[in-house]
Amino acid sequence: MKRAIFPGSFDPLTLGHYDIIKRGITLFDEIIVAIGVNSDKKYMFSLEERKTFIEIAFKDETGVYVVTYKGLNVDFCKEVNAEFILRGLRNPADFEFEKAIAHTNRSLSEIETVFLLTSAGTSYIASSIVRDVIRNNGDYTKLVPDSVRVK
Repeated sequence: MKRAIFPGSFDPLTLGHYDIIKRGITLFDEIIVAIGVNSDKKYMFSLEERKTFIEIAFKDETGVYVVTYKGLNVDFCKEVNAEFILRGLRNPADFEFEKAIAHTNRSLSEIETVFLLTSAGTSYIASSIVRDVIRNNGDYTKLVPDSVRVK
């Protein structure tokens, strides 16, 4: 069985994340969407809200699971018997950043990182942009799955 984790903060889940997960499930038997907990970070959405957004978005998708974790991605991979880390790339800057992390992870373990390019229609979407649109009362609904709704 091919199992991958897709780690991130998902604050909030975007259509870019959604696209990578949907395409990733065609490559892996299971994808564990792993919401990292970083006590130094200030989030717009609570951990429970972020988890719920993802669970609702993939409620009908077998093979997609949502969990939270602390610590290194490679340690979490070992804990859940995942052989792969799935990551999305939007642009060359993402590639350079993610490449360094992938090399580090590979030096720490046998975990392989698999990169998927974001679809052209979602390559401009970042969670930070979505948060800014929400803070300024803009129409964020074109940037996120239907499961992400602000009260």
